[in-house]
Amino acid sequence: MKIAVTGGSGKLGRTVVTVLAQAGHDVVNLDVAGTRGPGFLRIDLTNYGETIDALFGENNPSAGSDQASSPAFDALVHLAAIPAPGILSDVATFHNNILSTFNVFQAARRAGIKNIVYASSETVLGLPFDVPPPYIPVDEEYPARPESMYSLVKHLEEQMAIELVRWDPTLKIIALRFSNVKDPEDYAEFPGFDADANLRKWNLWGYVDGRDGAQAVLKALELDAEGFDRFIIAAADTVMSRSNAELVAEVFPDVHLGRDLGDHDTLLSIDKARRVLGYNPQHSWR
Repeated sequence: MKIAVTGGSGKLGRTVVTVLAQAGHDVVNLDVAGTRGPGFLRIDLTNYGETIDALFGENNPSAGSDQASSPAFDALVHLAAIPAPGILSDVATFHNNILSTFNVFQAARRAGIKNIVYASSETVLGLPFDVPPPYIPVDEEYPARPESMYSLVKHLEEQMAIELVRWDPTLKIIALRFSNVKDPEDYAEFPGFDADANLRKWNLWGYVDGRDGAQAVLKALELDAEGFDRFIIAAADTVMSRSNAELVAEVFPDVHLGRDLGDHDTLLSIDKARRVLGYNPQHSWR
């Protein structure tokens, strides 16, 4: 496929671009940061004109001359965003992220792109869980519980996607609720979490290796489906050496346990992603 990836210069984006290219796809990175050269286009996604130009292939020298009769891209991966709360002000985060996602979704629709995969967030599950989750492990079944402006935008993006596929039943939009993305060099800090269970309770001690995050993107792109769906994407284990039973008893003693937690199994359920996408995380800090 010819795939546009927004935010392909970011932490997860770099790995996604590499994995998609290794799978044989033709990838173009659309980002505000990056090195000039083939496969990269500098673009401000808050500018709708720039966004729609890029997705129509107007700025891509390799775009075919028949682009008017067929889309310049077969698929879109939207990762670009201010990536977490607390980096910029709430107002700046809201304005940048909601406008960028609207521009990308709308331009993709206008350009005839029917296969969209984008980064939602684990934060919609209720992070940082100052109000305990309804049950553990958490999954996609309970309503979103945004607790920050960043998370609110992610929830609104999912709602926007739901309406867009209602308007166009041939459209596919998959939201991947990524956990805290880590690269191998980040794993040296993990043993330090054990001393205080509250250090990482904010996302139920979860994470995802960037390579597995990229695998999930590839699986979602390849899924033969229409409509909207959402999936939690996390590693198969937690960041902790301490057992799940010990952690939950200390931090969330009154929360209902939906099943046996295992010693170190992720408490961000990836059962749906395994079942529907064929997602199978391969990497662990252990």
